[in-house]
Order: sequence, then structure tokens, then C-alpha cells
Amino acid sequence: MEPTDHNRRAFDDAHRTSENVLATPGLPAAIRERLAGVGGSRVLHLFCGTGRETIELAELGAHVTGADADASAIEAARRRAPEIPWLHADPHALPPEILLGRWDLVYLGAGSLARLRDPAAWAGGVAASLRSGGVLLLHDEHPAAACLDAFDRWRGDYFAEVGLGSLVSAVVDSGLALRGLEEWPGRDPRVPGHLVLAAEKQEG
Repeated sequence: MEPTDHNRRAFDDAHRTSENVLATPGLPAAIRERLAGVGGSRVLHLFCGTGRETIELAELGAHVTGADADASAIEAARRRAPEIPWLHADPHALPPEILLGRWDLVYLGAGSLARLRDPAAWAGGVAASLRSGGVLLLHDEHPAAACLDAFDRWRGDYFAEVGLGSLVSAVVDSGLALRGLEEWPGRDPRVPGHLVLAAEKQEG
């Protein structure tokens, strides 16, 4: 089946069960623009869920592999796009065949920060998987925005989950060089709604 927008919507509608709880909204336009040159690159998509963003990366021309610890989500992704390699693996403890320094890009998208339990273990795996000059790109809801309810009232404990400081520290401590850290506005212009982090594995 051709992975058209119509077919993907039909798949989502037919599989609104527990197996696609990890479905994501797709690549935002601003992120698609940044990934416009990804064609031909080896991309590892961590916390890929049921694979919507992974498929979009493939449509941009990337040689992409999706990885997730949720077996049901990976099985749904395989049914959705059997031509893409899908890996049932914990992004905090990637298998040795991934940690060979061959990936051009490691990407994390919507919903990834909420599932990030051990930033140090995750960042170490990312650093080991990237080639020299390879890039980590993470885009997700900002940790501060995750503490707001639907009425933009503070409802959570910012420090109960992985925050911006621990995320950046883990990336830098892994040996990756921070290349960019952006906070985009969300519903409430006083609170950052989205986070974009870019880091690079330096030559040598």
C-alpha cells in the first residue's frame, strides 16, 4: 500500500486502540524545513512510537530506522510501513549493532521527553551511534509546557520529570557539542511551548 496521507489517516482511524497510544502528530513544518537535506542520510529515529514521523523522514529521502521499546507500537509501525526497518529496542540501552558510529542523524520527536527516564544512558547511546560530524536533533513539547493544563494553569512539578538542565547536561557530558537550543512559544506566550535541541559529534 502506498504510504499516502489518505492511507495513513485510514490506518490511524482503524487502529485507535492501546497499540497506537504512542502515535504522534507528524513533523511540524519548521522541522521538515530543517530536514529538507536529509535525503540519502542514515537516520535513527528513537522513541518512534507507531511511526508517523519515521515515515515522513523516509518520504524526505532518508534511510531511516525506527526504534522503540513498546512492542505493540513497533508492530503497528511494521504494518503501517513494512518497507522501513523497525527495531524493538529500549532507547536507553540500544543493542550493540546500533552503537557502531555509523548514523548521520539521530532524531527524537513528539512525545519523546515524557518517556526519557535516564538522560545520561540515552545520551551515551546517541553519542556512540553517531558518526563523526553526525547530528542529534530533538524536537518536543517543552518540559515547562507539559506542566500546564488545558486552561494554561500550572498543574505539575517541573522537577519531577526530565527538565531542560538535566537534558542539556546529559548531552554535553556524553561528548556531543551543543549546536543549538531553541524555545518556541506555545498557547500561552509567556511559557515556552516547544523545545528544539541540536548537538553534533565532533570529528576525532
